[in-house]
Amino acid sequence: MKAARWYKAKDIRVETIEEPKVSPGRVKIEVAYAGICGSDLHEYVAGPIFVPVDAPHPVSKDIAPIVMGHEFSGTVVEVGEGVTKVKVGDQVVVEPILACGKCPACLQGKYNICKDLGFHGLSGGGGGFSEFTVVDERWVHKMPEGLSLEQGALVEPAAVALHAVRMSKLKAGDKAVVFGVGPIGLLVIESLKVAGASEIYAVELSKERGAKALELGATAIINPAEVDDVVAEIHRLTNGGADVAYEVTGVPVVLKQAIDSTKFEGETVIVSIWEKEASIQPNNIVLSERSVKGIIAYRDIFPAVMNLMTKGYFPAEQLVTKRIGLDDIVAEGFETLVNDKDQIKILVSPK
Repeated sequence: MKAARWYKAKDIRVETIEEPKVSPGRVKIEVAYAGICGSDLHEYVAGPIFVPVDAPHPVSKDIAPIVMGHEFSGTVVEVGEGVTKVKVGDQVVVEPILACGKCPACLQGKYNICKDLGFHGLSGGGGGFSEFTVVDERWVHKMPEGLSLEQGALVEPAAVALHAVRMSKLKAGDKAVVFGVGPIGLLVIESLKVAGASEIYAVELSKERGAKALELGATAIINPAEVDDVVAEIHRLTNGGADVAYEVTGVPVVLKQAIDSTKFEGETVIVSIWEKEASIQPNNIVLSERSVKGIIAYRDIFPAVMNLMTKGYFPAEQLVTKRIGLDDIVAEGFETLVNDKDQIKILVSPK
């Protein structure tokens, strides 16, 4: 079968590899659509981050080169012995978590902060940028009736956004600001609507992405190229600062802006994966009794995301800007996302 494999930064190759075989407790899926994620882009530009290169990943037991793709949907084509959750023909999405199941976090059900956390499609085990993949039954979720396979490819990134909002201190009626409205930032805006935020401000350089944020429900867009002081503008618009800021850029200077944009006792949630360190002034947190928290991935949330999708949230028709074949994944996928910041979500079809 064909698959896109990561060898090193700027080196992803579409190759013919052996088709995976099903085994007890596992499910074989024919991939329909797989999204290119910001995490994939980080691996392409500056990896490795989650890709194991010096030693096999402790859960997947794989080492680079690995098949990429962790945001995907597909159809079950075979099930292993003992599988009861899904059957052949079911349309499914995969929660692409690799967790040890034994560390303190896993034993408390917080598998997304496992000490050996990895992702199917980033840390080995197969991936969605391939014709077929095999995963443990635990991580397979049957899609509700009426949800398209294209929509299914957005469940994983939407889960990141919804988890970020759920884990924040935001309450209905609060004011929020989202720094960076790429795919995850736009999905955070949708999640904030679900949570009942009264005002949602978006900070974004791209006019096209800013327009999309307004279309999805943002109150106003703040373009750093058009205002003298982003933080001052947020304080003016919110009459004293946001209750919660969501940092979704991974740009060091933006982290400081996000913290400073909140009111006293405000909270900043770091959603980004970072390629390098960021410096902050702790007194900006201490003297206003602000808080900063990080979130990673999601847990126990895929069914809720799909339920919201059936109600019209996280719409694929407004978020998917390009569809490509697997053979074009580097030139038309990764390189396009590097060079064209107006793109939002690119879906890859392995067929």
